[in-house]
Amino acid sequence: MSDPHPTVGLDDTVHQRTRLGILALLRSGVSMEFGALRDTLHLTDGNLNRHIKVLDEAGLIEGSRTTGRGRPRTWFTITEAGRAALDTELTALRALIAAAEE
Repeated sequence: MSDPHPTVGLDDTVHQRTRLGILALLRSGVSMEFGALRDTLHLTDGNLNRHIKVLDEAGLIEGSRTTGRGRPRTWFTITEAGRAALDTELTALRALIAAAEE
C-alpha cells in the first residue's frame, strides 16, 4: 500500500481559514484581544465568536476576561495543544506543497 496523500494529515478543526489565522496570530505566545483578532482577520463579531468557540471547545485556545475602565475585554492565548495542532497542520501543509511540486 502506498503512503497516504498529504491531505490525510490536515485537521478540519485547524485547517479552516479563519481558525488557522487565529492560531497563527496567537502562535507567538502573545495574547490578543477579541477586537484585535476581529480587525486583523477582517471578521464580524459573530463570525469570530463562532470560530473562537470551536477552538476553545477543542482546547486549542483559552480566553480570559478583564474588567476595568469601560467594557470588559476578552483576551485569547494559544494552549500547548493548540501550538501542537498548528505545528502538525503546518507539517501537513509543507508535505502537501512538496507533493504538489513533484
